[in-house]
Amino acid sequence: MSGPSPASSSQAALHALTRQAEGLWQAVYPLWPDFSVEVLPSIDSTNTALMQRARAGDRAPTLLVALEQSAGRGRRGKSWHSQPGASLTFSLGLPYQPADWSGLSLAVGVSLAESLHPEIRLKWPNDLWWRGRKLGGILIEAATLGAQRYAVIGVGLNVWLPELPAWSPVPLDEAATQALPPVPPAALCELDPGRDAGQWLAALVPALVQDLQAFERAGFAAFAARFAARDALAGLELRLSDGQEGQAAGVGPDGALRLRTGTGLVDITSAEVSVRPR
Repeated sequence: MSGPSPASSSQAALHALTRQAEGLWQAVYPLWPDFSVEVLPSIDSTNTALMQRARAGDRAPTLLVALEQSAGRGRRGKSWHSQPGASLTFSLGLPYQPADWSGLSLAVGVSLAESLHPEIRLKWPNDLWWRGRKLGGILIEAATLGAQRYAVIGVGLNVWLPELPAWSPVPLDEAATQALPPVPPAALCELDPGRDAGQWLAALVPALVQDLQAFERAGFAAFAARFAARDALAGLELRLSDGQEGQAAGVGPDGALRLRTGTGLVDITSAEVSVRPR
């Protein structure tokens, strides 16, 4: 299912997102009294902008939504090509102090998936899948700023099916890129064609804020069972970009992927590899 014309899609999406800003602020304000919402037509990267602000001293919880990102980023050096009106891209920046950061991307994925649709699955460590295709991804960045830790949770979701997959790998590791076939895209319009980008945003953010607070209190343990219920890789034979192969055996208490190999269970951290079913 493709989308409307770029111009009409852009204007409608910007209006839909702006229309939801006040309602989102009212929903989150009781949890974060200094929370703010900003909607921009274009920016280089919402993650980069919030981190730059935090380094300059502006560290209040902020939701930054952009209709278009010219330099969005994904995990392991991948770029996010955001076409106006075709994607929902936003970042949530906040001071954050969990006792253990392990598994945060999985917890964020759980929150988003549960707000989107019962059939959304999570492909470790940071992708949302719809019927075997990639709906979107998550990029989490953190920095220590003085005595405070600051986190930026970036989310990119396809609203309409793009002509090319929205996540496009930068050839930093050409051999790994060639070894793992691309995943075809999915889009929010397939889940519910009657919802616009603003309505999807309103459905995601309040629950995400509450889940981030739960993670800060209890860590990944509060999300382990919820992740297992949506684990897209569980039981599948996998091929990793570093050449390892084995059967996915869920995740450990720290959110590491567990790979059952001929020599036993191996824990894979999110910084190491990309993963595809064989």
